[in-house]
Amino acid sequence: MPRYEVAEDLDEKTKDLSRARQSLVEEIEAIMFYDERANATKDKDLKAVIIHNRDDEKEHASLLLEWLRKHDEALDRELKKNLFSK
Repeated sequence: MPRYEVAEDLDEKTKDLSRARQSLVEEIEAIMFYDERANATKDKDLKAVIIHNRDDEKEHASLLLEWLRKHDEALDRELKKNLFSK
C-alpha cells in the first residue's frame, strides 16, 4: 500500500483506514478487469464464470465501504447524505 508518511508516525486507526481504502481501490480495479474480460470473451461459459467472479468483488467492495463508513465519521455523513437520495 502506498505510504506518504513514515509508518512509525501514524497511529493504528490511520493505518487501518489506509489498509481499507487501498483494499477498496484494489476491489474496484478487479471489478474493472473482470468487466473487460467478460466483455472480451466469446465463450459463454467462461463469461459466466468471469461475471460471477466480478460480482464477488462487488461484495468485497461493499463490505470494505461499510467498514470505512463505520470508522470514518466524515465519510459516514457524506454517504448518508448522497447515497440513495433523489
